[in-house]
Amino acid sequence: MGQLLFYDPILSGNRNISCATCHHHDTFSADGLSLGIGEGGQGIGPKRRVAEGGIVKRVPRNAPGLWNVGATEFTTFFHDGRVSETAVYGTGYDSPAEEWLPQGLPNLLTVQALFPLTAQFEMAGNVGENEVIGAVSDRIDLGWPILAKRVRTIPAYGEALTEAFGLESPEDVRIEHIAIALADFMNSEWRSLDAPYDLWLAGEGALTPAQERGRALFFGKGDCASCHSGPLFTDHDFHAIALPPFGPGRTRRWDPIPRDVGRMAETDDLDDAYRFRTPFLRNVTLTAPYGHNGAYPTLAGIIRHHADPVQGLADWRPEMARLPETPWLAAIDFVIHDDRAEMARVASKLDIAPVGLSDGDIADLVAFMSALEGGQSKYGRLGIPDSVPSGLEVER
Repeated sequence: MGQLLFYDPILSGNRNISCATCHHHDTFSADGLSLGIGEGGQGIGPKRRVAEGGIVKRVPRNAPGLWNVGATEFTTFFHDGRVSETAVYGTGYDSPAEEWLPQGLPNLLTVQALFPLTAQFEMAGNVGENEVIGAVSDRIDLGWPILAKRVRTIPAYGEALTEAFGLESPEDVRIEHIAIALADFMNSEWRSLDAPYDLWLAGEGALTPAQERGRALFFGKGDCASCHSGPLFTDHDFHAIALPPFGPGRTRRWDPIPRDVGRMAETDDLDDAYRFRTPFLRNVTLTAPYGHNGAYPTLAGIIRHHADPVQGLADWRPEMARLPETPWLAAIDFVIHDDRAEMARVASKLDIAPVGLSDGDIADLVAFMSALEGGQSKYGRLGIPDSVPSGLEVER
């Protein structure tokens, strides 16, 4: 059921976007864009396009890959960690829904799965277009019952979910059941721990000379493992690395500037300004571009930025961003670069120190990244369904 729901546009306000629009098998669970297009776009991945005037805002952040997101090591979700565990709201979780989050969600991934459905520029649609965004505009949780009713009144979904969850009838299917199905699919589909590096660790394979040099740099002189640690190559923490800002950004609700303050938007702690969650590196070779906003199109580019963040920020150029062409947004896509004070703040907030890396060192680190690319697992397990119970088009 999770696979079908993941690819079914029935979960979007206008019935034209699915979870897979930005996390498709063809693009290895990401979308290949710096900042994606949700509502208003057509096509998947780098081929996604939008009609003239069809959107008023890009999705503010890069769509990350979904590799191993079901791992219990994950303690937060989203680039700013706005989904986490807490006892404050009586639901077990901290989230944009606060005390209105549905009860009984068993893990963080099920919580995360709910929020793209209610995001205006991702799946919910623009105000006035459908009943889901209308309800969400009143309160974030009011759109979920509408989506749950859509799903349970389709017999194939209603009957299967009733059986799967031991319910009395399809009338008992709620958004919690849909979120659990989506999370179970993501957990199973994109579990990848069969890379050459894993075989090397198990004594069943060898790294190439370049990969071995890169491994030594990664855990040594390059200091990469101070943040990209553990089996998933992330410390699950938040760090500021002066990535070049662009796009609409995400900031505090009362902040009119199109910037992205990262973790601070969630915590309201100035110390968290411009800090973003450390990305995991499994299958990182498959999910370009890189950074919380997809600023760098290549691994070599983002590694070079890590080696000298201030210089990287100064050298970065707008043409490096992979953005679907939208001329009516061009005036604001990079307007933040005209704000000298904001650019100085971004440059000054650094949690990493410069590291001297030659071009050869960077090439070796890229080679080591290739050793983290999964084998057969990188294609998923169930793949793309031929059709979905709603009868709506499956994007390919």
